[in-house]
Amino acid sequence: MLMGVYQNSIDAKSRLIVPAKFREELGFKCVLTRGLDQCLVIYPMQTWAEQQEKLATLPRSDEMARAFLRYMYANAVECEIDKQGRITVPQYLRDIADIEKDLVTIGMLDRVELWAKEVYDDSEIGGRLSPEDFKKIGETYQV
Repeated sequence: MLMGVYQNSIDAKSRLIVPAKFREELGFKCVLTRGLDQCLVIYPMQTWAEQQEKLATLPRSDEMARAFLRYMYANAVECEIDKQGRITVPQYLRDIADIEKDLVTIGMLDRVELWAKEVYDDSEIGGRLSPEDFKKIGETYQV
């Protein structure tokens, strides 16, 4: 299970050091793509395969489904984690998530989210949801 939050950064060659605690779960290869929020997501290959199975069931006759497939696949790139634990984050993905240098990397059960620090600080975790909102979510989903 991927969990925890880490502060890290992108170097001058657009490389990110994946936190050591995430590397074993991610393995040697992973998929990096656009997230549903203003972040990037790293999927272990097995999780990406499971995601692909779900995506394959979307009706190609539905315009919104086709748009969502493009959203997920056009922005996906297979990455290899090098011996120093780094992956390269393409500039077009950095632009999508407003990532310049400083990052917040979050384990999210079966995937890893990469957030520009400034965006993360302004996100739900950074304060848009109130304690009452979190309570309501917990009660709704019985967690």
